[in-house]
Amino acid sequence: MPDALLIAHGSPADPEPQERALQALAARVRLWCPGWRIRGTTLALPGALERAIAGLPDAVIFPFFMAEGWFTRKQLPKRLAEAGMTAPRQLAAFGHSAGLTALAREIALKAARQHGLPETATLLLAAHGSQVSRASANRTEEIAATLRTTTTFRVVTGYVEETPLLHDAARIDGPALCLPLFATRAGHVAQDVPEALAAAGFSGPLLPAIGESPEAARLIADALQSFLSENIPAGGTRADPAQPVGET
Repeated sequence: MPDALLIAHGSPADPEPQERALQALAARVRLWCPGWRIRGTTLALPGALERAIAGLPDAVIFPFFMAEGWFTRKQLPKRLAEAGMTAPRQLAAFGHSAGLTALAREIALKAARQHGLPETATLLLAAHGSQVSRASANRTEEIAATLRTTTTFRVVTGYVEETPLLHDAARIDGPALCLPLFATRAGHVAQDVPEALAAAGFSGPLLPAIGESPEAARLIADALQSFLSENIPAGGTRADPAQPVGET
């Protein structure tokens, strides 16, 4: 039976809600991965990662982060090693999942229709950014570039921690909507993003973080099933594409 751990940063100031959110996400992913044991946890809740690894010591690690950077390449492997997992099988971060940009496109188009906005409206991608690493911005700009070629939106980007700062990027004339490119609804999505939009006088809809989409579980399941298919033992059975339990 294959095992997987979904691991997010969490919220150090208030770790319990994000811990519960990751456990709920794991339950949704399990619907797409029958036969897997899947748990979710965060780095922020003391002892949570250690307990999760003790329960699933051979699990595949799925980083629920938006970019491959310091946390996924340095801090997460360090924490895993400290918990006894010295040679983890770690997949690419959620933000690099196949289908993520297509999901962003679907979310934006659906939201535009629901809010009566034209498909030529401005789509503001809100992201974390960093003063020390280009990982978040590079991935965000890759997504933005693809959306500019696959939609008719005017796509702009704004960041919480680097320029162009979100409160500047959100000064937009005409119809607009904002999609936060964050994995979880922690402090940035719950507080920093809406505050920046308010400061800019942004009047368009603020959508849930992309990681909150119901389709996020399917993307994670696809990544896990793909990993399993590529790493089956000789004579093993290749996994089928992820489908929710009860569907064909």
